[in-house]
Amino acid sequence: MEFSLFNLPWWGNVVVALALTHITIASVTIYLHRHQAHRALDLHPAVSHFFRFWLWLTTGMVTREWVAIHRKHHAKCETVDDPHSPQIYGIGKVLREGAELYAKEAINRETLQTYGRGTPDDWLERNLYSRFPVAGVSLMLVADVLLFGVIGITIWAVQMMWIPVFAAGVINGLGHYLGYRSFVTRDASKNILPWGVLIGGEELHNNHHAYSSSAKLSSRWWEFDIGWMYIRLMAMVRLARVQKVAPPLRFNFSKASCDLETLQAILTHRYAVLAEFTRSLKRTVKQEVAALQLARLPVSVKQWLQRDAEFLPERDHAVLRQALMSSTVLQTVYSMRQELMALIVRTNASREQLLQQLDDWCRRAEESGIAALQEFSRQLRSYA
Repeated sequence: MEFSLFNLPWWGNVVVALALTHITIASVTIYLHRHQAHRALDLHPAVSHFFRFWLWLTTGMVTREWVAIHRKHHAKCETVDDPHSPQIYGIGKVLREGAELYAKEAINRETLQTYGRGTPDDWLERNLYSRFPVAGVSLMLVADVLLFGVIGITIWAVQMMWIPVFAAGVINGLGHYLGYRSFVTRDASKNILPWGVLIGGEELHNNHHAYSSSAKLSSRWWEFDIGWMYIRLMAMVRLARVQKVAPPLRFNFSKASCDLETLQAILTHRYAVLAEFTRSLKRTVKQEVAALQLARLPVSVKQWLQRDAEFLPERDHAVLRQALMSSTVLQTVYSMRQELMALIVRTNASREQLLQQLDDWCRRAEESGIAALQEFSRQLRSYA
């Protein structure tokens, strides 16, 4: 006769498996990602250690390794040094072998030394969690079998697969391959779904790359980040303290010219500015392409407004150049976008120089004769 502490029906075991894996997802997004990697919030020591202990039991991941790999991903995003970019490795490899890519980078001592600073280094970390990572998942297996009987092995297997499949595979893979973009970041990040529940809010991956230090991953009113909900609940009982969230975008439509306040707002919301440029000029570009009978352009060329041209496949650069040479409107929109991008990512110019360049950009946009570009420029001046 099988012994177990809980004799649950089949649906009860399903609920238990989902609940346990959800705790793991919450631990990854709140503790590893938002707290440790990006310092977007502070956690009470008891809560922080619970998450660390739970991840040792359910994943065997070492905090320093995860944090270092993730920080390197942001620093080297979509380059050959990115530990897990589907743009480099291919979507199939990242989906199937995301955990292997993580394990390969975890043994890179240079990565750990450069990007792993500030992570826990206490006695428990040195002598238990990082020294015996397999012991935790083994203990979890024993606990699952004692609590739920033989079916506990299946529950344990689901727990072990959840992070490699959904975090290492889906987020690192589909999060840079498939979905929608609220912000035109200098990478391929996408929001997989507007409702971040299954993976704790990490589905809103493009939002995260736009404001990586924000504790809140949702941006638009119809997006939902369950990880943020948990953080707010913990903050209410003083178990967490939010350090940073993405600042709201404000407008002052009475302004007729750019000032330092305008410049600061544009620099802060640079990815939102580029996204608004894309939305504002999309119809104009589409109409121009249709008028020139360029409908058979490769998809990547049609989407150059959403991504930098440098990320286009090499074979498409000549096609884009031909399209630009065929239309002065496309050429103007393209060059103005490139100039705006250069302006808002430049770091070696003074604020006064940047302000002068911004004012000059707006003046030329409003003299372009392109209605959508003129309207965008007037809106840009109102940023506050």
